[in-house]
Amino acid sequence: MRNEQVFSLRGDAELIARAGHLFESAQTEFLCAARDLKTFSQPQARAAIRERMRAARSPDFIARKLLSPVALADEEARAHLRLVRNQGALVRISGSLLPHETIIIDRRVMILAGAETPSGREYTVTTSQILVDGVQSLFQAIWDTALDPDTYLRNNIPHLDADGRMILKTLGSGLTDESAAKQLGLSLRTYRRRVAELMVKLEADSRYQAGLRVGELGLHRPDQPSVVPTT
Repeated sequence: MRNEQVFSLRGDAELIARAGHLFESAQTEFLCAARDLKTFSQPQARAAIRERMRAARSPDFIARKLLSPVALADEEARAHLRLVRNQGALVRISGSLLPHETIIIDRRVMILAGAETPSGREYTVTTSQILVDGVQSLFQAIWDTALDPDTYLRNNIPHLDADGRMILKTLGSGLTDESAAKQLGLSLRTYRRRVAELMVKLEADSRYQAGLRVGELGLHRPDQPSVVPTT
């Protein structure tokens, strides 16, 4: 297997069993570009990779994580990012569309993760230098225009009008959609459409995430001014 330039693996267990040595050999750099923080879905797989890399890496080891804004959608995720930054990892947030996950180790090994399926993710592993160098260049180009999480949050507060703020208030009130729509003088269809639009603005996958994002940005405060995004 070590001589193969491209091969596929199914599931986290097979990834660790057949490609774990690639993580052990990490010496200088670990790059990860991903949509969110669901990296290696099984906790035991994450722990195994973390331990292998900790034992192998040199004092000059650099870890860089490039993530989409959805990685900031809840407090647990933001707490995790603060932790890895405190441990020395570099983290940036990009508005560019990112894959499920791409990992590059020491600019010589690349792992591409597919979407989660009932039988586990499919991983494509390659040591082809042409492929690795090409994706490395793309990673660097996006990294150069990305922002650290704190700056991203400050610069990307969405513009919400008065109606939008009222809808957000009803979301946190526990009212049913029917009651909230009646209270705001909207049809149920219009209310649900506005809620969906607000979730897109807040980059939230659920109403719960939208509520967390509102609290994080201070948008629940009636005196909070609307801010037009800078990007």
